[in-house]
Amino acid sequence: MEPELSDTQVARRIGSGGDRAAEADLCHRLAPRIRLYGLRHLRNAHAAEDLVQQVLVTTLEALRAGRLREPEKLVSFVLGTCRMTVLDLRRGVRRKERLLERFGVNLLPVAESWMPCLDRDQLTRCVERLPERYRSVIVMTFYDEKTSADVGSFLGVSEANVRVIRHRALHQLRACMAVAE
Repeated sequence: MEPELSDTQVARRIGSGGDRAAEADLCHRLAPRIRLYGLRHLRNAHAAEDLVQQVLVTTLEALRAGRLREPEKLVSFVLGTCRMTVLDLRRGVRRKERLLERFGVNLLPVAESWMPCLDRDQLTRCVERLPERYRSVIVMTFYDEKTSADVGSFLGVSEANVRVIRHRALHQLRACMAVAE
């Protein structure tokens, strides 16, 4: 059994030739640390997972390209990358909030002008007329915002079958709504 390599040794192996085993080892070592950083600073599990992916890709690209001059400072590089990525994410959120505050009021009339008038009562009747399986897929997809995989596992069908059912259900809904017009 060979001794475990240090972070510095793993970084050097990646930088010297793209050792895939070393890359996998590095990701395995660093992912939990990055995830914890993300959970602490972003307070969202999905955002923390995204942070892990983004930071690991940035780190591996830097190592492969030889941009990390001091491999012994790998952990500091990763921490700095985490910090900068989180700051960028926060800046983006703040920018969107400011834009919505400033222009959001003006966007509402524009959005309403191109949106078709929807007869909610007719839509309710049309959805109620759908076969139960079709109705379940439509409600889970658009109301519960479930993915095809989630709907499929709940109903016991494949993702592809969920997409076919959804397509057929939407076709029936369009036809039903067109009759109402």
